[in-house]
Amino acid sequence: MSRSPTHLALLFGMTFTVAAAQQAPPAQQAPPAQQAPPSAVPTPSPKAIAAAEAAVDALAARDFAKVFAQFAPPMRTALSPEKLSATWDSIQAQAGGFVKRTMSRAEVRGLYTLVIVTCDFERNKVEIIATMDSADALAGLQARPVQPAAVYAPPDYATPAAFIEREVTVGSGEWALPGTLTKPAGAGPFPAIVLVHGSGPNDRDETFGPNKTFKDLALGLGSRGVAVLRYDKRTKVYAAKVSQLNPFTLKSEAIDDALAAVSLLRKEPGIDATRIFVLGHSLGGTAAPRIGAADAGIAGLIIFAGAVRSLEQSIVDQLQYLADADGVISDAEKRALEGSLKLKETVSKLTTADVTSTASIGGAPASYWLDLQGYDPAALAATLKQRLLIMQGGRDYQVTVSDFERWKTALAKHPAAEFKLYPALNHLFLPGQGKSLPPEYAVPGHVPIEVIDDIAAWTKKK
Repeated sequence: MSRSPTHLALLFGMTFTVAAAQQAPPAQQAPPAQQAPPSAVPTPSPKAIAAAEAAVDALAARDFAKVFAQFAPPMRTALSPEKLSATWDSIQAQAGGFVKRTMSRAEVRGLYTLVIVTCDFERNKVEIIATMDSADALAGLQARPVQPAAVYAPPDYATPAAFIEREVTVGSGEWALPGTLTKPAGAGPFPAIVLVHGSGPNDRDETFGPNKTFKDLALGLGSRGVAVLRYDKRTKVYAAKVSQLNPFTLKSEAIDDALAAVSLLRKEPGIDATRIFVLGHSLGGTAAPRIGAADAGIAGLIIFAGAVRSLEQSIVDQLQYLADADGVISDAEKRALEGSLKLKETVSKLTTADVTSTASIGGAPASYWLDLQGYDPAALAATLKQRLLIMQGGRDYQVTVSDFERWKTALAKHPAAEFKLYPALNHLFLPGQGKSLPPEYAVPGHVPIEVIDDIAAWTKKK
């Protein structure tokens, strides 16, 4: 499973979790076709496919007790019918009401069968992914928006002759991550930036459909004399292993790997070790002050739409925004809002005695919420000596201008803090008009050259 809070449903450009047991089965990769004849490839069981489709039909009928009855024992300890109902409402609050299921496909992974059921909702297509065990019981249940075909074209401001890209490995041992270093042509030494992802199991490019925010940054900055290191997120590369972590925290999700990436850059020839920066987007921006506090040698932090509000409050606010967008609050939206308020209340009552609990709270264990309890990113940033650049899109409904204003207030006396607001940009730092809504993220675009130039100029300041 992807180990991420349910609020990822609200970051619709990423992925979102319907439910997944803390003991979700390992997602073992099927062997490449050339290593075995077709006759050796296991055939998915028709019974498993039928059971998965029955579960989806029960969800659509709001028969959550029936879905619960299909759960394998680990799922029953992680998710109740009531929590399943709240999460289903959250999905419909974003994607619209359920219309129909359209097709199913399946593949065998070790002892499990992965059944992907594509469904039409009023505003989006959604894939519901059911992991069936050998007894055709539900061992995992997830959902994700169907992304449009990813047709990415480099931005006009990218100059391929100005940089060289090569594959690198961030970290070592059990959490080693594949990455890409974009390095300006020439001897250097060059300033460099580590890119830290937002929520969810992101790839190194922060891909959503045709859009790749991190790749835009890497190509644009590499063309302007700034090296960029980006890598696939731990929750993408090691989804099954991460699902077994307890405690699971922001440190294990993002911070440790960002620090490993900084360490890698310090050893790279042609990189100015005194001018290594960290750019954190969304959740990465929230984590950035902790990264800076953990390594005082980092030259500066770029907060790229970093939330200051608590996760649980952000969930409430985002659902309210989406519910209000069309002027009519549907029953599903109302139930989702009520569920978000219950989640907020549950999180507020957590104590250190709950840290080892394996129960799922909004898609994450208690340890995750406890790690963030009382954390004020802006207040921590105010204590740091590193340079700070706070960047915000004016049309961003996930991390809002109110977050930006809180950064400005907290850092008003910081001697090396700068602020940039881009009125036309959304959460992915892509331009648009009017209210920003999830379908906008599927419209092809690029991070504007203004943003690239502002980062490059700030990074090169002495």
